[in-house]
Amino acid sequence: MKKIIFTIFFLGISLFPVTLLAQEPEDVAAVSDDFENYFYESLKQKGIENYDKAIEALEKCKNIKPESAIVYFELGKNYLSQKKYKEAYDNFEKTTEIDPKNRWAWVGMYDVCYDTRDYNQAIIIVQKLTEFKVDYKEDLTSLYMNTQQYDKALTLINELNETIGKSEKRELYKAQILQDSKYQGSEKADLIDKIKKNPKDESNYVALIYLYSQSNQEDKALEIAKKLETEIPTSDWAQVSLFKFHLNNNDGDKTVKAMNIVLASDKIDKKIKHRMLNEFLIFSKNNPQYEKDLEKAIGYFDNDKEVKVAKEIGKFYQNKKDWQNAAKFYEMHLKTTSDDMETILLLLQSYTEIAQFEKLAKVSEDQMQLFPTQPQLYYYNGLAQNQLKNYKKAKDALESGIDFIVDDAALEINFNIQLGEAFNGLGDMKKKEQYFTKANELLKKQKK
Repeated sequence: MKKIIFTIFFLGISLFPVTLLAQEPEDVAAVSDDFENYFYESLKQKGIENYDKAIEALEKCKNIKPESAIVYFELGKNYLSQKKYKEAYDNFEKTTEIDPKNRWAWVGMYDVCYDTRDYNQAIIIVQKLTEFKVDYKEDLTSLYMNTQQYDKALTLINELNETIGKSEKRELYKAQILQDSKYQGSEKADLIDKIKKNPKDESNYVALIYLYSQSNQEDKALEIAKKLETEIPTSDWAQVSLFKFHLNNNDGDKTVKAMNIVLASDKIDKKIKHRMLNEFLIFSKNNPQYEKDLEKAIGYFDNDKEVKVAKEIGKFYQNKKDWQNAAKFYEMHLKTTSDDMETILLLLQSYTEIAQFEKLAKVSEDQMQLFPTQPQLYYYNGLAQNQLKNYKKAKDALESGIDFIVDDAALEINFNIQLGEAFNGLGDMKKKEQYFTKANELLKKQKK
């Protein structure tokens, strides 16, 4: 929260005592030789971190000159170094009573409050410090957040955004505050006013669109998006709401145009892009002429490490029992993430459902070479080879894979069924019955 430069400067005071004394010429002129000797002794002892002896010397200084601000200030620093916070605060406070313009004594009081987490008192001190330097308003914002004075924090954040520009930290604070709807009304009014005063500032439109969307005021969000498009035709953000508008009007061409602008933009948050793609996915399912546009849109997410878009779309189609499309998008995902075993198995199941046994045999065999201990791969290969009447290949694959099964009764049952099919095709009726019987036994055991 606090700025390092303040601390460095604060410590620097101790390193240049002559400068400090020069700041108070009336004191310097009045001090006795004893006072000066004790004072320099305190600086020496503090320099070697012998704070008790430094404090003893300063107490002697105080006896000689009870109203010396510099003595109380140095006492405060020594006590703070010892983490004796009450004594430190009292001496810094005494310094400010004698010399209200001693900014570093106020900083010392702030240090004490911050270290002891007395944020309410810190606010009082920092409000005073802002009279010396406006940079302390950044600290004040954080203190308002720590004490949950969100109305004051929001007011100050908006003020600082106007006067010195936005910062990432303040924008995070603002987003946190605006999650509570009770603060959104004043913020909306403020943004509307800012748009009237400066219609070419895109950020105010964006913030207002976001707030309206958060409060389910889609019509108002669209209204602002249209205003943004009118004032700033090149704005990517305007396309976010226009995408929704065109989608609702079932205007596919304009929907695609708006979506592509948004997906290509570095300005738009990924969450918004994901939401748009999901909405377009549903649209394209009902309007298959736009499936090519969906595939192109997925390409924008190839490097997204958080959400594997093609895979998720594959699962969407799988849940709809549209195995053909599910397979297509699983294939697309595996082009960029070839070692995703979950997707590999989902793809093999999709091939099984649509009876693409040649593909099933080829892909499962390739994957067996890469993942030789995955029993499911051998099962799918055996199933495919049986369907293709390659019974010897089916038998070999299934016998190789069955030993890799661990605690998976359903898979073991399926292996035995496929082995029975393979031996049936090879004309070995004895082994056929052996494996079918084993499958039935496992099935009965599973039902108990």
